[in-house]
Amino acid sequence: MPPQDAPSGRPHIATPLPGPRARAVIERDAAVCSPSYTRPYPFVMERGEGAMVVDVDGNRFLDFAAGIAVCSTGHGHPSVLAAMQDQASRFLHMSSADFYYEPIVALAERIARLTPVGRHAGDARVLFTNSGTESVEAALKLARHHTRRDLVLAFYGAFHGRTYGSLSLTSSKTTQRRGFGPMLPGASHVPYANCYRCPFGRTPDACDLECIDFIEEFPFKHTMPPDEVAAIIVEPVQGEGGYVVPPARWFQRLRELCDRHGILMIADEVQSGIGRTGRMFAMEHFGVRPDIVTVAKGIASGMPLGLCIARADVMDWPPGAHASTFGGNPVSCAAAEATLSLVEGGLMENARRQGERLLAGLSRLAERHPLIGDVRGLGLMIGFELVTDRGTRQRATQETTRLVQACFERGLLVLACGENAVRLCPPLVIDDAQSDAALGILDEAFAAVEA
Repeated sequence: MPPQDAPSGRPHIATPLPGPRARAVIERDAAVCSPSYTRPYPFVMERGEGAMVVDVDGNRFLDFAAGIAVCSTGHGHPSVLAAMQDQASRFLHMSSADFYYEPIVALAERIARLTPVGRHAGDARVLFTNSGTESVEAALKLARHHTRRDLVLAFYGAFHGRTYGSLSLTSSKTTQRRGFGPMLPGASHVPYANCYRCPFGRTPDACDLECIDFIEEFPFKHTMPPDEVAAIIVEPVQGEGGYVVPPARWFQRLRELCDRHGILMIADEVQSGIGRTGRMFAMEHFGVRPDIVTVAKGIASGMPLGLCIARADVMDWPPGAHASTFGGNPVSCAAAEATLSLVEGGLMENARRQGERLLAGLSRLAERHPLIGDVRGLGLMIGFELVTDRGTRQRATQETTRLVQACFERGLLVLACGENAVRLCPPLVIDDAQSDAALGILDEAFAAVEA
């Protein structure tokens, strides 16, 4: 994007929303695109830079959705674009399924050093995919292959993707599963550690991790023999389920349970990984090393790329057992190398610092806006839950929808998650002024919805 066309650092709405050009695109979309897409508001993107985006009518927005936590280095980062252009000038594709090329090896070496699997850094192997759901499919197949077991345990509220294997592990919303049964045999769900809405009626100060005991006392005793369970798959921070952050000791108990029964732990870091939480991987916050990690979204700053990373001794399947024609595309690998350099070079620390700033600001907003029932998050993976009554914690679902729309009308792009939560997952490049601008718009939007 030429510098003179770069969007400025402040939102500016110049037309009614949607504007005439946006309406025209939306009408064309309705005629030819699948109706299964979910569009919460009529934003039609034309260009972007950093954390600012411009629609086809020239309206400027502050992007706190980042393509669903994908554009980790912002829109059009020069270092990422340069790396992609350099690789594209050499070759676009060769297929990791049948051929060797250096970019995929270099990225695998780097990822193996960074990912918290195995007993030490580098004790890992990497399989390349195109997306998060493909990475979960690979992890599911690998776990079953390695353990020679067929059962898999996931958590209520989880989102692991929409293809059949990953959909069988997903339980975020019934609409994602309705009409597609039967699901993959062997997949079951148990409650996640949601301390704001504990399914066992506990408060954090009285919690004895009953949600871990439940696994032993019910599915493992009645429906899922633990010696037939291949894996437990878990999001370090539940994404679509509401940006729920569990306590560290829950993960430690879960790791102990897996070890006791010879069960593999799969950490789905598709949304939480690559610096978003202020650490390279969110599992690092909890002091637990999983056996398999899935990655996608922010790894390549918007280019399609997914990873299934496993302990070297776990990734023991033979040639032909699993592969992908486009997985590990060389241009995507180049984008990922540049992304990792930027994340390690300061963006991960910025995510931590800006996350603290936003969490503090949201806590201040909660003092003025009774709709805010809970504020939680790690780094720039932040959620806040809306309630009609803080005492009963009645979910404010309609108000959540209206808040997202009110933010859009004022030039801030955010997304809902769960039944009644809003997520903030901006590019990791945001600065103090942009964080404060987002908080200011949220303040106005809450006032409008409450009025």
